[in-house]
Amino acid sequence: MSFSSQVKQELLRIQPEKHCCMLAELSALTQAAGSLRLSGGGKVQVVYETENPALAKRIFLLLKRRMEITPQLEFNRHKRLGGRRLSILTVSEGDARRLLIALRMLQESESGTVFKGVPRAAMTRRCCRAAFVRAAFLGGGSMTAPDQEYHLEFTSSPSRSEALMKMLEKSGIESRLTQRRDTDVVYIRRGDDVVNCLALMGAHRALMEMENIRIGRDARNQANRARNCDEANLKKQLSTGERQAQAIVRYSLAHSLSALPDELQEIGRIRMLHPEVSLEELGQMLPKPIGKSGANHRMRRLMRLIEIDQRQDGDQYHDNADAGFVGCHAPEPDPD
Repeated sequence: MSFSSQVKQELLRIQPEKHCCMLAELSALTQAAGSLRLSGGGKVQVVYETENPALAKRIFLLLKRRMEITPQLEFNRHKRLGGRRLSILTVSEGDARRLLIALRMLQESESGTVFKGVPRAAMTRRCCRAAFVRAAFLGGGSMTAPDQEYHLEFTSSPSRSEALMKMLEKSGIESRLTQRRDTDVVYIRRGDDVVNCLALMGAHRALMEMENIRIGRDARNQANRARNCDEANLKKQLSTGERQAQAIVRYSLAHSLSALPDELQEIGRIRMLHPEVSLEELGQMLPKPIGKSGANHRMRRLMRLIEIDQRQDGDQYHDNADAGFVGCHAPEPDPD
């Protein structure tokens, strides 16, 4: 079973108790799974179609409990969907008009019927917003398994995607809109927003599972960062130790370390023998062990002396080169 199906199973176990929340759920389910069937003469029926028997039962009970409407239930196998069975709920003409008016999807006026939006309570009360978003997910939502990526979406239509995004925004959830096969898709990508949306809908078990996955992923990421940092530090340490050892060897061959102070001779010889160790380990290898700070101080003194010596050798080389250049081009004296 997919993670999305697990979330829906959990949400189907939540039963709204308030009449305003029932109406908000009916509004979202009517927009997501319902359609209008015109039968001529201005007669309109509301038809719900779903492949999920549990969702069909929920719609049936909401209509009966909240609107005192008993829809006609039938089943049909859809050839284009691989023979899967569809549950079809049909609300008769008189009940359909009363239902649409209660959902503010239809308003009686002198100029005729006008399609509206969603129940006012769904935009103002948090409990009704939760019921609406929950029903919108049940009717046309899906969620990717959090161990793959953070992605929760609602398939929608241009007429209701704006209202859904406003409800999510009022609940502190950032959502975005895209189109897929001429259908609006309201989606949520940030992990914190997905968590907040699950909490809003009441999918607490799925929320805990997602949080466990997030904690495990964060722990792995921290371990990877620490390992990468250690590897980078080790490479840097080896590179620095090699450079120091090579510079000390060159200086020793040119001048010998015996002319240096004893403490610099000691740390220089140990560095030549152990270019791979850290400064802290280097300090502990001395005849009189010292800490990392003391080893760093001595090594910096030694490298500064070597650098000065190399600079002086370079200046002497350039002076000799200039002298040779001048002597080569000096004019020859006139013969006697």
